[in-house]
Amino acid sequence: MSRSLRRGALAATAIVFSVAALSACGAGNDAQTLQIRPDNAAVTVDDIKIQNALVITQPEPGAKGPAAVSATVFNGGDQPQTLEAVTLPGTNAVVKLTPAKGTGQVTVPAGGSLVIGGAGNATALVESGAESAKDGDAQKVVFKLSKTGEVGLDAFVVPATSYFKEFGPSVVPAPPSASASAPASPSASASPSGEASHGTGH
Repeated sequence: MSRSLRRGALAATAIVFSVAALSACGAGNDAQTLQIRPDNAAVTVDDIKIQNALVITQPEPGAKGPAAVSATVFNGGDQPQTLEAVTLPGTNAVVKLTPAKGTGQVTVPAGGSLVIGGAGNATALVESGAESAKDGDAQKVVFKLSKTGEVGLDAFVVPATSYFKEFGPSVVPAPPSASASAPASPSASASPSGEASHGTGH
C-alpha cells in the first residue's frame, strides 16, 4: 500500500517537474524517476533511449527568433556515440549542435547520458524557429547517432515559459516596449546645472 502511494506521488511530481529534472537525471537508466513516463516523447532504438523530447519556441506567440530542441539521450552500450545531427523533417529548419563546453563533437558517453538544453548542457538551436514549429503541434525530430543511426520521434512544441523557460532558446528578442522605454527616462537626461544631485542621492 505504501509503495503504491509513493509511486503515485512520484508520478504527480514528475508531470510537474519532468523538464526541470532533465539535468538531474544522472543516476543511470534504471533510476526510479526514469520509470515514470509523463506525457513527453520517448523512444528506444538498440542501445539508445531518448526521453523528454521537446521543441521549445520563443515565449511570445509569433515572436521571431530561434527555437531549441530539448531532450535527454541515454546510451546503454559500452561504446560512446556521437550525436551527429538533429533534424526536423518536413521543415527547412537548420539545427545547430553545440557541446556543453568548448567546440567539437557532441558525445553520448558509454553507459551514460547527454542532456540537451538548459544551462551548462549541450544545445540544439533551431534557426527560424517560428517558421519551423508551431506551439501545440507535435513535430517530428530525428536524432542521428554515429552507431545507432537515425532515431526519430514526435516531440511536443511548447513556448519557453514556466517550467520550459530554462530549457528554451538562449536568444530571446527583447519586447519592443522594454527597449523603447529605457532611453526615455526624464530624470536621466535633462538636468540644469548642479540641482540634479538632489534627486539622485539615496
